[in-house]
Amino acid sequence: MKIAVICANGKAGKFITKEAVDRGLDVTAVVRGENKSAADKAIIKNLFNLTKEDLKGFDAVVDACGAWTPETLDVIPNAVKKLCELLRETDTRLLIVGGAGSLYINKERTLTVADGKDFPDAFKPLAAVHQTALNYLRNVKDVKWTYISPAADFQADGEKTGKYILAGDDFTLNAKSESIISYADYAIAMVDEIEKGNHICERISVVKE
Repeated sequence: MKIAVICANGKAGKFITKEAVDRGLDVTAVVRGENKSAADKAIIKNLFNLTKEDLKGFDAVVDACGAWTPETLDVIPNAVKKLCELLRETDTRLLIVGGAGSLYINKERTLTVADGKDFPDAFKPLAAVHQTALNYLRNVKDVKWTYISPAADFQADGEKTGKYILAGDDFTLNAKSESIISYADYAIAMVDEIEKGNHICERISVVKE
């Protein structure tokens, strides 16, 4: 299986790239500068300069684009839109590293994690751009996309357990009433989905078992 990881030098991108390489997948890192990921092959290019030809022949493309500052947050939905434009009406699947803020917290599915009274104000702008990206994807019918939300506590240095709970659009807690997952376990879930392809045009979510 041939995959490309966009922003493979980033936090999530590095974990996903390594997990895919460790499983023997044919992985190409897409990075702006020097490739610092586990992939042997790389496309050195800004994602917004990518062409259809650049992504031709891949079975899956992972959008691991992240942003944290107010000036760069729009990169998140804009990256999704750009990649959808490049992959429309192809068999190449698009898998997006999403956010937890858009997960539903009530049965009616009218309220999200980001609407909760305890949701930190500092993270609301980030949650909003992830929501924008997901809203856009829900109207895309000609791209084989899958949006994968991590748990609320997404830990870069968390333990790799190799186990996770696969859920859907609803905010899900584990048996310890936790919403937590490490980047390493999230990467396992991402590569599992790449290999299985069970959730086309769906949002799924993962939490530590």
